[in-house]
Amino acid sequence: MPRMTPTAALLGAPYDAASSFRRGSARAPRAIREALASKAGNSWSEGLVDTADPGVLIDAGDIALTDVNARDAIEAGVRRVPDTGARPIVLGGDHSITYPVVRAVSRTVPRLTIVHVDAHADLYDEFDGDRYSHACPFARIMEEALAVRLIQVGIRTMTGHQRAQADRFGVEVIDMRAWGRGARPAIDAAEDVYLSIDMDGIDPAFAPGVSHPEPGGLTVRDVLSLVHDLPARLVAADVVECNPDVDPTGITSLVAAKLVKEIASQMQLFDG
Repeated sequence: MPRMTPTAALLGAPYDAASSFRRGSARAPRAIREALASKAGNSWSEGLVDTADPGVLIDAGDIALTDVNARDAIEAGVRRVPDTGARPIVLGGDHSITYPVVRAVSRTVPRLTIVHVDAHADLYDEFDGDRYSHACPFARIMEEALAVRLIQVGIRTMTGHQRAQADRFGVEVIDMRAWGRGARPAIDAAEDVYLSIDMDGIDPAFAPGVSHPEPGGLTVRDVLSLVHDLPARLVAADVVECNPDVDPTGITSLVAAKLVKEIASQMQLFDG
């Protein structure tokens, strides 16, 4: 029997004004939805959950955004999702959206553990004079104590400043060298997990359609295994920094869509 309320709600945040190099990720929510609906595949997850079932995943549309007060609009839009009884899976957009999304989620889940997949730590205090750049969201999140743990996976562009920021905030960094040696996140079953996946955390051999490609990254299977192996409740997620403008074959959108299906499935399966 299908659930009376959906487990997860897909919500677009088509915003890329905080990008520091190349815009285009604002067009990702549409591209990822098209990939989800493509007849090249189907709606079933690897865990045999049909994500087309409205008891599993619904589409809550896009948040109406302008460059003015975008953060407030994103936070307000995400805060409405729990009214449906669902948990948000937010499609960016650039990584700056994670800060207002986490602000919204933390109002109802006050002790978040964030698992952050990325090539970049995004811990700058400010970047090019902007404290709300897509290079800064986790500095803002940790300053406001919106999470009790931040675990970063796939990092391979750490700077001296960001290393100091990671130490300041007690960030648990599993960079690619540590990942290659077998390090993995240690998460307790009692934790509430927020998952943030920047598509450039995946090696550009597998996901080239991003604004800041960085060689030497995770495989798609690495990230899928990370999702599948989460031992705790997944309360919200975002998938960001897919850039359709530099993704001519659409493969990066397909990878993002695959991740969305597996995240929604994990939300469903873990709750039984």
